[in-house]
Amino acid sequence: MGLGLSQTQFAQLLGVHPITVSKWERGVGGGPTPYQEAFIESFKRASQDKAAREAIGTVLVGAGIVAAIYLLLKAAGQGGQKSAVR
Repeated sequence: MGLGLSQTQFAQLLGVHPITVSKWERGVGGGPTPYQEAFIESFKRASQDKAAREAIGTVLVGAGIVAAIYLLLKAAGQGGQKSAVR
């Protein structure tokens, strides 16, 4: 996906077990829920922004999951425009 996250970190963001992420990557079992799919799409958009990728990795190590999700969604929603969220 390009965010530079481990399966464990990505699983934490989505609230699933790392084995679940591994299964999704291999096409085994059921896929993500619609809610998780929406997050994944946001992550894909955010992964196009180098600054967002770097900030997300740092935040995951230091501040935690909630802050990382906020940064991902903020980056995905900006789309090259200034965000109303500050």
